[in-house]
Amino acid sequence: MKPQFLPITLVAFVVSKKYNMLMLAKIRSASVVGIDAHPVEVEVDITARGLPHFSVVGLPDVAVKESRDRVRPALKNIGFNFPLKQITVNLAPADLKKEGSSFDLPVAIGIIAAEGVIDPACLDGYLFTGELSLDGRIKPVRGALSMAILAKASGLRGLVLPKENAPEAAVVSGVNVFGLESLPDVMDFLSGNCQKVPLSVDPEKALEENSIYEEDFSEVKGQEHAKRALEVAAAGGHNVLAIGPPGSGKTMLSKRLPTILPGMTFDEALESTRIHSVAGLLKNGQPLLATRPFRSPHHTISDVALIGGGQTPRPGEVSLAHNGVLFLDELPEFKRNALEVLRQPLENGDVTVSRAVASITYPASFMLISAMNPCPCGYLGDPRHQCTCSPGQVHRYRRRVSGPLLDRIDIHIEVPAVPYRDLSADYAGERSSDIRKRVVAARGIQLERFRGDKIYCNGQMKTRHIKKYCRLKEEAHSLLDTAMQRLGLSARAYARILKLSRTIADLESSEDIQSHHISEAIQYRTLDRGVS
Repeated sequence: MKPQFLPITLVAFVVSKKYNMLMLAKIRSASVVGIDAHPVEVEVDITARGLPHFSVVGLPDVAVKESRDRVRPALKNIGFNFPLKQITVNLAPADLKKEGSSFDLPVAIGIIAAEGVIDPACLDGYLFTGELSLDGRIKPVRGALSMAILAKASGLRGLVLPKENAPEAAVVSGVNVFGLESLPDVMDFLSGNCQKVPLSVDPEKALEENSIYEEDFSEVKGQEHAKRALEVAAAGGHNVLAIGPPGSGKTMLSKRLPTILPGMTFDEALESTRIHSVAGLLKNGQPLLATRPFRSPHHTISDVALIGGGQTPRPGEVSLAHNGVLFLDELPEFKRNALEVLRQPLENGDVTVSRAVASITYPASFMLISAMNPCPCGYLGDPRHQCTCSPGQVHRYRRRVSGPLLDRIDIHIEVPAVPYRDLSADYAGERSSDIRKRVVAARGIQLERFRGDKIYCNGQMKTRHIKKYCRLKEEAHSLLDTAMQRLGLSARAYARILKLSRTIADLESSEDIQSHHISEAIQYRTLDRGVS
């Protein structure tokens, strides 16, 4: 059954054979590797000699090979007389592995051009991508934003792609983006029978319209100490471990952390959108991912799903959380291998996935927020419930979180159960927008401080930065010395306390670290090995 959108002009072209038989056509396309698009030239050769045959070469994966079975019925169902000849499709360069279904459209256009139906000159300067359905409609593909960036860098006239992918691609200025619904629409566009206007998107407007959060900190009752700790974490880019019984609000607080982080810049939004586009998680019609990502994988996740990779490498949860928050609930329940692979992205801000055919680096700069119970049953120290765990069980439970991972977590906060009087009170806490103003002011101080140091927040400070920017007054020195001796704090805790004190001082716009800054920072190291 022929689709209703079949244009008469296409049938007229096929019947009249307006242009001479070319037998060879070349079409520009692209293949996404990691989050970057690489140029691919789709060469289609048709010859009448020999038995009819349709082959695809150039390191295609299964999805690319199956394009033969999609392109043939798609062309037939729009009225094209599919040639019963030898058809060879070469995807160059031949040593680059081609993945996905995005080559359907360029292969179909190449067959039509090689048969002389359209003028080959009309293909010059355009990059084509799209998956075909059997009735000729064009379905969305992954990585459209990366392909638009490639088209701009290559100086092409425009990008022809599925209509659903057009908004994200149009965010890239300097390249014409044409979102089309079907193969006949593409034919009409190339033949000049329709005047298609390229889609235009205002990046600043798209960033503003899509930067609205559904949650707010004012919805959290009680837990003022935990809220303050998250404000400090947001201001300095510090990783957090929340410890408390079930139902105390650890997850609720964590979900609202992105709402107090500084708003996404255009470059951050573009990079995060590219990752989600490649992973196929971008909503159709969404031009930009303008809110800070929040990823919360289940504790049964594998190390490959968390860090990225697989036979066909895909971004993992750490990359999907880039420029946002990665929340690990029930931290000790995660597999040890999965937790250990977090060390590289937490240290470097990216993750490298090495395979036999290639080595791919994904960005992975995120804030880690983790949560755990104080003991296996969850009620250690809870005045309303009796803990049933032995000291040995508690020790083994906490030892599931390795020291090297705790090394990279600056803040440990206790989140006790919320009493009824706080739950039933009409009082609403500060709104996220008010807290964000203080966080943005503190981040501004840090950006100015670290100008030229290749870091942008206190949480990223190394030893040399701590020595330079965390000088203490005599009174603060004395307080920290006393705390180190009486609480048995480790050298690791010493460096973390100094970084946290610097952030707390920045929130008060104080140039010097004072004793009350040190005092507050000490409260955020309750799980240090010296006291566990």
